[in-house]
Amino acid sequence: MYEPNVVGDWQEYDEHAGLRVRVHGLEPAEPPRGRDDAAEGMTYFRLRVTVENRGERHFGIHLEDGQIDVRIGPDGESAFIDWRNTQFIEGFDVYPLRRATAVLYAAGPEPSLGQVDVQIQLRVDEEWADRRLWTGGLGLHEGTAGAPAGAARDSLARQVSNFLRDQAEEGTA
Repeated sequence: MYEPNVVGDWQEYDEHAGLRVRVHGLEPAEPPRGRDDAAEGMTYFRLRVTVENRGERHFGIHLEDGQIDVRIGPDGESAFIDWRNTQFIEGFDVYPLRRATAVLYAAGPEPSLGQVDVQIQLRVDEEWADRRLWTGGLGLHEGTAGAPAGAARDSLARQVSNFLRDQAEEGTA
């Protein structure tokens, strides 16, 4: 069964040797060019998507509008994406041992931000890679201080795995 990544995890692409991606840096943050009027009353957050090349050849990377989907809350409602403040990766060649990072600003009702799901579909050398999913939430930190190593991350990953397993079992009965 396919299990989502936890925010902060690296995901490698088998079809593109050495290429890996991760969603990380999920935190409350105000956008640099000011708030969008459509986000009135919502809480802004920022996340980063980093593409790293550990292979032996360069890859042409595209991560633009429509290739990132952010869902929040237990019902998976769409987050408001502030496209004006977001920095994409548009047609960038990532050479061996190099990285490129997109910075996304989004907003949503504060009570829904404890659960944030981010789906990425990277385009590599004009070919679409498989979709990948990361899950996290505001208030859950990568490497939480004061907790045993990875305790918050393991707990969230376990919850997501159990939920997906339960859903799969319901569908097969």
